Amino acid sequence: METTETFESLVRAEFTPKTTYLNTASNGLLPARTVAALHEAALLRAEGRPLTPLFEDVEACRAAYARIAGVPATRVAAGASVAAHSGVIAASLPAGAEVLTAEDDFTSVLNPFHVRGDLKVRAVPLERVAESVRPDTALVAVSAAQSADGRVADLAALREAARAHGARTYVDFSQAAGWLPMDADAYDFTATVSFKWLLGPHGAAFLTVPEDLGGLTPLLAGWVAAERPWDSCYGPVGELAHSARRFDLTHALFTYAGLRRSLELIEELGVAAVHAHDVALAERFRAGLATLGHAPVSAPGSAIVSVPGLGGRQPGLSRAGIEVSDRAGNLRASFHLFNTSADVDRLLDALSG
Repeated sequence: METTETFESLVRAEFTPKTTYLNTASNGLLPARTVAALHEAALLRAEGRPLTPLFEDVEACRAAYARIAGVPATRVAAGASVAAHSGVIAASLPAGAEVLTAEDDFTSVLNPFHVRGDLKVRAVPLERVAESVRPDTALVAVSAAQSADGRVADLAALREAARAHGARTYVDFSQAAGWLPMDADAYDFTATVSFKWLLGPHGAAFLTVPEDLGGLTPLLAGWVAAERPWDSCYGPVGELAHSARRFDLTHALFTYAGLRRSLELIEELGVAAVHAHDVALAERFRAGLATLGHAPVSAPGSAIVSVPGLGGRQPGLSRAGIEVSDRAGNLRASFHLFNTSADVDRLLDALSG
């Protein structure tokens, strides 16, 4: 377990932001080790050297993410987007199946179920998802933390309700993986992108599936989804991978080269320590908002804070060197390991003016 001193020294060695960056819910900052790995990966291509190390990076990322998610690496697929993973899950459902979702959840979690055209997609307020599971619900699909405002789903209640009614569960951890401790084994399917709290480049997204692979059809399978990829480059794949790797998409090799180092840093620091750090900063911001007379969206325990009515302040804050987001008229600030209490206080000072 990292001490506070070790945590801070590791962070200082990896990050040198030139702004007050409070926008991890959009994109996390790249650690120095990740930038160096991206540079080395580019040189491999530029100089014509073998790319074998880049393929090794993919498997190292799969293993590291599996440890963070709490499942064996054989249950992790390496893809490119949550939408693609959602699409594979959507394709597995029979016509007429009911999918229960949260109102105004992120599009990548929802849209693949809607475009099927023959599924019953039902949306309810996030706080009512668990109580809204019915005997005819086939799948509950929800984000662990809402992108728009940081509200954290009651995943334990959702899981129990789904189990009681025989429904499957699909949880998107894109706004949670890296700061919120995960137990992907508790759900049938989970997904996440890598470029937010996992601090990686764009272009990678992970899917976790059950041990029996969840009855999914690998509709997007190419040669990398084969049990022996390099022997499966021509003609139909004769033997799909026996693991979740059958759901892999062609890997963005540079992305995984960088992501490997980012995941190493998350593991060195420990998700529990990151969680304590991030949530403490968010709570400091919430307390400061109260003194200014502002009421954020209620999202206890979240690293994301959304303030109704202040979204219009985002351009001016950006000009002042403070990076936040405007989401549906709300000012959204999101905190991660490279942030400090001074960052929070600077934002509060700016909002008081």
